[in-house]
Amino acid sequence: MSPSSRPTPHHDGPFRVGLIGYGLAGSAFHAPLIATTPGLRLDAVVTANPDRRDQLHREHPGARAVDTPEQLLADPDALDLVVIASPNRTHVPLARAALNAGLATVVDKPLAATAADALALCELAESRGVLLSVFQNRRWDGDFLTAARLVRGGALGRVHRFESRFERFRPKPKAGWRELADPAEVGGTLYDLGSHLVDQALTLFGPVETVYAEVDVRRDGAVVDDDSFLALTHVSGTRSHLWTSAITPLAGPRLRVLGDTAGYVKSGMDPQEADLRAGHRPDGTGRAGVPWGADQPSHYGTLGTDEAAAPVPTDPGDYPAYYAGIAAALATPGTPPPVDPRDAAATLTVLEAARTSAATGTTVRLD
Repeated sequence: MSPSSRPTPHHDGPFRVGLIGYGLAGSAFHAPLIATTPGLRLDAVVTANPDRRDQLHREHPGARAVDTPEQLLADPDALDLVVIASPNRTHVPLARAALNAGLATVVDKPLAATAADALALCELAESRGVLLSVFQNRRWDGDFLTAARLVRGGALGRVHRFESRFERFRPKPKAGWRELADPAEVGGTLYDLGSHLVDQALTLFGPVETVYAEVDVRRDGAVVDDDSFLALTHVSGTRSHLWTSAITPLAGPRLRVLGDTAGYVKSGMDPQEADLRAGHRPDGTGRAGVPWGADQPSHYGTLGTDEAAAPVPTDPGDYPAYYAGIAAALATPGTPPPVDPRDAAATLTVLEAARTSAATGTTVRLD
């Protein structure tokens, strides 16, 4: 997309951020990352829930609480950036309203329910000359950063297979919009966790030409998909095998990347989500003095072959890099955002093909 042409605001101090939503995404991810990013200030948060307002005042006493998105957007001159961390069904209308108000906009993934809606938002942002980006934070997971470094540095040779998993064990569905059957809610693990898996595969290996998928509803009482497998063939020839599940009692390796000279296998999850949920903040240390994003040595991956392999320290995870990139794009017009929203549209194209493949039992070829 065309980077934002909106000029640097004529006010002193950091860029003022309005956050829509203070559930898990807003309170545990966006708010602490925004508040600890130099050049950004968490100015206002939309939440009408009394308990969440109390939580907001405890955690970010300098931010004002706002009842509705309409109230927040009624005075666009009071803000420089809007972050949308509300339920998926609201992403498109709220992003459209923010962009039409001339405000730079960040949307949590998935950007939209369909690739067509995502592309329409991209075109709106481009026509308005306003920054639009999508919060694909798992590009900054330590395991993915390590795999990307090894792949791009040639440590594996020519990569022929990329295996990636986000697997959990939640055998009983929880109440909430993510478990609702209405397609407008964009619930289920395919679009939730699959948005990360597909984005990572496309980031590393480029466009996809064919998609095969198995998408299932396995838990008693569930009405949305909770167990999926995707097989992607990239134009480059690499094949990506991706698993997302809420009903996996024993998880497989987080990543396995196989090349013609070496492989890389990594287990365990990046620690940043758990640290954020526990209240740790990236402007200090995390667990008991451990630097932010640092992996446990016992979780380091293995690089090599069956004949000769050795542990590889995991690159530190760096979710703060996303909002640092947003601050840089706001400060210097013409600087691209850290995630191009057209990447999110490409991911949605693959996810739509996966749904078609699963429904028809066929391999879907993309244009």
